[in-house]
Amino acid sequence: RHQHPHRFIFFSFFSTQATMPATGVQQTKKRKFVADGVFYAELNELFSKELGQLGYAGVEVRVTPVRTEIIIRATNTQEVVGKDFKRIQELTSIIQKRFGYEKDQLALFAEAVDKRGLCADAQAESLKHKLIEGLAVRRAAYSVVRFIMEAGAKGCEVIVSGKLRAQRAKGMKFKEGYMIKTGEVSNVYVQKAVRHVLMRQGVLGIKVMIMLPHDPAGKIGPAQQLADIIEIKGEDKN
Repeated sequence: RHQHPHRFIFFSFFSTQATMPATGVQQTKKRKFVADGVFYAELNELFSKELGQLGYAGVEVRVTPVRTEIIIRATNTQEVVGKDFKRIQELTSIIQKRFGYEKDQLALFAEAVDKRGLCADAQAESLKHKLIEGLAVRRAAYSVVRFIMEAGAKGCEVIVSGKLRAQRAKGMKFKEGYMIKTGEVSNVYVQKAVRHVLMRQGVLGIKVMIMLPHDPAGKIGPAQQLADIIEIKGEDKN
């Protein structure tokens, strides 16, 4: 990311020590990890609510000696930043007040997602908003599956579970293409995202898994080739 500074739309407003601003109280390692996890979860919930329809695709928190950097990944970075930086200023102000950051203790970035169809977080958010708007589960899920496969994915799986129509809860699975579920290669090739949708009848769970294509350049997928792909080279007759 540091090699492509032009991909970031930057708005600086604050600086840092640990992920959370120091309170003067000595924290144990266990408490620090819990506090960092809560901080990340609250940020993710805030951005999901505020930026969900703008293609929000996840957040990353980086701690530097100078400040805390929050990188918002989205498909529509211009809308995330807002006209004259208004939206990002509002988000900055909310985070400052909630977590007690001083001025110049935090920096917000917006990073564009290269291919929306190959981003599990963006597709999970898309499906979530389709269900909230009242689209039928089967239709919404198949539209997401089709969009993912058209983007060049090797395979995908969408699972929607909960009270879909009747009172009885059940799960529906929508699959297409090739999907590896075990081994180290699944950690490299498969992107996963989980979302919860608060519907009138109860909470629905959404899980999106995308098997990325092999890309020797490492841009839209892993550069590492699958172990079972065998290339037979012809004999050199000279």
